[in-house]
Amino acid sequence: MYIDSHCHINFPELHERMDAVLSSMQDHKVSHALCVSVTLDKFPDILALANQKKHIFASVGVHPDYENITEPTVEQLVELSRHEKVVAIGETGLDYFRLKGDLTWQRERFRTHIQAAVVAKLPLIIHTRQAPEDTIRIMIEEKADKATGVMHCFTESYAMAKQAIDLGFFISFSGIITFKNAEDLRDTVKKIPLEHILIETDSPYLAPVPNRGKTNEPSNVVYVAEKIAEIKNISVEEVAEATTHNFSQLFPKCHLS
Repeated sequence: MYIDSHCHINFPELHERMDAVLSSMQDHKVSHALCVSVTLDKFPDILALANQKKHIFASVGVHPDYENITEPTVEQLVELSRHEKVVAIGETGLDYFRLKGDLTWQRERFRTHIQAAVVAKLPLIIHTRQAPEDTIRIMIEEKADKATGVMHCFTESYAMAKQAIDLGFFISFSGIITFKNAEDLRDTVKKIPLEHILIETDSPYLAPVPNRGKTNEPSNVVYVAEKIAEIKNISVEEVAEATTHNFSQLFPKCHLS
């Protein structure tokens, strides 16, 4: 059994063929998926999907890439997180790759999400790209260790991963680890103990080899698990069992029956 810990199946590329996406999940033994929020205006769609499908869960949050939108408040995020199928706060974090200039607003948004997670007693889903020092600094300052969470679609250094793990966070890997030019990231996978790893697709993006270039979907998380098994020289069954256990430990609101 596999779990896709991070996807966006509410996006049009997947939502328009939802029955096929869910059927493919079943065929590939992907039992559950966490559909992650990136803007609050689309959150009702994610919540509706999670309420309709027993094996789909939801998060609530605003992605760091979205400028010039109404900023979420701690109170708003906490209130929306009370829904039974909302199991996490995020995705949130810092992205210094896509956006440049004065990103004070991005850092303040990140702080808001951490504060909400601490109040709501829910884990965080953190997006970080080319912002390792500020990401860890803000996590420490806002006591993100009280919430714990996951560094999603991780592409940064092992040193940063270790800092996050020391704060109680899991490290989640996507199809990027199957890409030809991702040797450094595969070295990071090798160093991180399996008990700290989650798997994800980040679909509809980042389809793994052998489907690179196609629209990604949760069933492809199997290829991420297979690559981790290859890197660590263990069975894919061991990866599936461990990452499923890790998911259930991190997201206790999820009922995996």
